[in-house]
Amino acid sequence: MPAQQSVVIPPQPNARRGLTLPSPSPRLRARAAAATVWYLRLVAVLNVVAVLSLPFRQEVNEHNTGRITMHREHAHHSGGFFTPYLATAGLVSATLAIFFVLVMRRRKRAAWVANLLLAGPLFALYLLALTQDQYRSHVFNWGSAGLTGLFVAALLIGRREFNAVGDPSNPKLALAVGAGSILVTGGLGTLLVHATNKLHGASLPDEIVYTLLRGVSVGPLADHIDNVHAPRWVDITINILLAAAFCLVLYACFRSPRGRRRLSVEDEEGLRRLLDKHGARDSLGYFALRRDKAVTWSPTGKAAVTYRVVGAVSLASGDPIGDPEAWPGAIDAWLAEARRHAWTPAVMGAGEEAGTIYARHGLDALELGDEAIVDVDDFSLEGRAMRVVRQAHNRVRRAGYTVRIRRHEDIPDDEMATLIELADQWRDGATERGFSMALGRLGDPGDGRCVLLECRDGDDRPRALLSFVPWGEHGLSLDLMRRDRNSENGLMEFMVVELLLRAKEIDVERVSLNFAMFRAVFERGARLGAGPFLRLWRSILSFFSRWWQIESLYRANAKYRPVWEPRFLLFAKSSDLPRIGIASARAEGFLTVPALPSFKRRKEQSEAAAEGAVTSSC
Repeated sequence: MPAQQSVVIPPQPNARRGLTLPSPSPRLRARAAAATVWYLRLVAVLNVVAVLSLPFRQEVNEHNTGRITMHREHAHHSGGFFTPYLATAGLVSATLAIFFVLVMRRRKRAAWVANLLLAGPLFALYLLALTQDQYRSHVFNWGSAGLTGLFVAALLIGRREFNAVGDPSNPKLALAVGAGSILVTGGLGTLLVHATNKLHGASLPDEIVYTLLRGVSVGPLADHIDNVHAPRWVDITINILLAAAFCLVLYACFRSPRGRRRLSVEDEEGLRRLLDKHGARDSLGYFALRRDKAVTWSPTGKAAVTYRVVGAVSLASGDPIGDPEAWPGAIDAWLAEARRHAWTPAVMGAGEEAGTIYARHGLDALELGDEAIVDVDDFSLEGRAMRVVRQAHNRVRRAGYTVRIRRHEDIPDDEMATLIELADQWRDGATERGFSMALGRLGDPGDGRCVLLECRDGDDRPRALLSFVPWGEHGLSLDLMRRDRNSENGLMEFMVVELLLRAKEIDVERVSLNFAMFRAVFERGARLGAGPFLRLWRSILSFFSRWWQIESLYRANAKYRPVWEPRFLLFAKSSDLPRIGIASARAEGFLTVPALPSFKRRKEQSEAAAEGAVTSSC
């Protein structure tokens, strides 16, 4: 897929006048699109300030006059004024403006259409009103019409900047959510109005209309309803309820596509061919074969970027697959797809070479940590530095534990099924964790070249498993670690040492172990002369390591004296980091979003069927 480029459409001749109509320049279009966003930001702030100031103003009026100031009088004096687009002094208007800011920043076409459908007729209505003497005499009305007109003009000039598509199911979902929200919030608001109304003789339709108008604005909009006057706190509560319901409707209306596309049989075959040629470049390359990922290809087909969409974040992992000379084409295709669907692009665990190329495409880099890589020829248990590892290895071996190393394809099916069942039993929690550095499956027929380490105790019972994926022809990358909680301490270290000592048996020259997040902080923060900020940052990470094992992973890998390879997080904007962090936690399995059981079951069944189709064809 070629990179997207700005296309300037040549001016078209006017058939009647013989004139040419110039098209706005790309810079003008971009500035006009940015102007619409800034206008909506300003309107949102003004709405919130107006809502917060109304109770204070009423309290002052009550203190000065000694009675309740009826807003009908206020409406009588100010009824000749109308406000700019979305400036209605209500939380619903503020919510709509804030939401439009978010989706217009992401250049969604549906948001552009919605603003034009709302602001265009409103501007026409303002122009019609200004033909009447009662409105023409107020300068404020001319200013409101002028601001609304400028907003509409900016929308029209910047229309080509808004080209991100939405999910096709959004209209139906928005209608369903809107109907349910109006029934619930409108019913609760009507009950509040009925219970707190200070006047008598109000009918149910009057209370319903009052509730709906208060949902739009806490200003004088609902003051003309006879026999209804609720306390100010009720007006604000109704406005908040309707604003919250409106948020749900807006989300359903403008949400980005969910990224349901998964790795197809053809995509997996193509990725395997690229890994056969270039798989030795990146230790995380084999994890691109996860079947919950999608893939974008370079125009030549010589490189690809694999990703998964999580919460409107297009989350890629590792380096692009394939020829480095074709990486820019694959990155361009991935970024173009993210822009088209209004997804936030991010890359987890990219190497330094790939991070440099991503940075050339406009992404910023943040060092996440380091990957521990052990060269088999350089590893030895001799020497004082390896004394602790050597003692732990000898202790477990004397306890009668042994390790068996085999390729997955060499393990009989019935034995592999038993090992998979044990791995599920030993898993910590119900969620299978891992995304950027985990394959997410064990014993798949297509992964025959993976290596499994099986540790048995003195009674020949399985006690622990380690699984590694191929890293080129002569490397392995750690995928899965499981052990029986009742087994001997130090079992994982014993298995890793056994692999490093016997790696030549399976023609392995290097092994990638765990990823140590923020390793440089722990290492440099403990040195003599470390600055106060670095020491503080190290103390904070050490505190959180009590729950998330940040420091313990670094210590566990450092004992093998590996070579540390930095890994980076790539992102487009710093403001996207919270969203990316949540998406990464969800992808890695540390954060689970609750879902309705029926919907979740259908999703799991469809994904299982798709994975079964891929497996049967491999």
